[in-house]
Amino acid sequence: MDKELNIRIAKIQKIMADSNIDAALVASNVNLLYTVGQIIAGYVYIPVNGEPVTFVKRPNNLSGAGIHQIRKPEQIPSILEELGIQKPTTIMLEADELTFNEYTRLAACFKNSQVCNCGTKLLQNARTIKTEAELELFRETGRAHTRAYNKIPSLFRYGMTDTELSIEVERAMRLEGMLGQLRIYGQSMELFMGSVLAADNAAAPSAYDFALGGGGTDPSLPVGANGTVLSKGHSVMVDIGGNLHGYLSDMSRTYSIGKLPDYAYTAHQACLDVQKAFQENARPGAVCQDLYQMGKEIIEKAGFADYFMGVGQKAGFIGHGIGLQLNEQPVFAPRMTLQLQQGMVFALEPKIVLPGIGPVGIENSWIVNSDSIEKITLCPDQITDLTL
Repeated sequence: MDKELNIRIAKIQKIMADSNIDAALVASNVNLLYTVGQIIAGYVYIPVNGEPVTFVKRPNNLSGAGIHQIRKPEQIPSILEELGIQKPTTIMLEADELTFNEYTRLAACFKNSQVCNCGTKLLQNARTIKTEAELELFRETGRAHTRAYNKIPSLFRYGMTDTELSIEVERAMRLEGMLGQLRIYGQSMELFMGSVLAADNAAAPSAYDFALGGGGTDPSLPVGANGTVLSKGHSVMVDIGGNLHGYLSDMSRTYSIGKLPDYAYTAHQACLDVQKAFQENARPGAVCQDLYQMGKEIIEKAGFADYFMGVGQKAGFIGHGIGLQLNEQPVFAPRMTLQLQQGMVFALEPKIVLPGIGPVGIENSWIVNSDSIEKITLCPDQITDLTL
């Protein structure tokens, strides 16, 4: 793991050097996990050159080279001085991940330095291109995710609600080792493992920037299943996120309760056509907004534009990066000029909501390789009838 962490630190240091930043102080859980390899209550000081220094408040049993136990962040400058580490002229903090009080307190520790609030963005950039070790963790997560989803047809029973099905799928995921925790960038978005959307609940607008919403079972978490009975002629979409070792996979599958109207299968096929077009065109150098437009035009040609990515309230994207957080770069949306690079990982989720029937569509997780994309969530993509 030390070798892997050194690779990650080196990526961060290169970005810092390119941005004329002398040091970074990492304090958020997701970036501590990325740089330390585990969650701690503490901080990592990363100089643009040299070894990082880890300051730990909890747990109090960590020790080793470069690890220092502290009670409060105000101790950091004096320890750095004792280590002979020069005070930084510029230091970056994660302004978008920290509270105002946390940010100002850490900034005060370096009162003679220029504090840059660009840490969140630059660290996200470092995490966008995954290492080979990280990609193997994604593949492992995808395999476990697939095993759990393969059990879904056996979990259905007549008369159950979407909430009850969600509970059964969540249990299957946990039995495959999934941690359950889904980290989402942006403190205003929350989710418990994922969502199961049946019938017209899939059209319910969400307070969150998700592809589809759902009313939820309580206003305190207004997303996902709402207690809809799974009834004949309706569709249900299972979108429960995977997480092994902190690395996320995203997969949605559509199921039917009996046979659906023919146009529901036509709509679903249009979403599969978007996925196929991505398989043929998404590779290093492809521009995110161009891929988005390509997918949108396929749906428009099929005649389902009014129901694509929601009804009334629509999501403005058809795919997003995944990693230690559910919504990383790249994003497939208008005005997103980022080009795909080898080592990126993303979820593609073209979805259609049919009033009176429910959601159809697909979501899979993909790794960008040198000349193609690799699918890592491998359940059958077609609509599965749960009553058979």
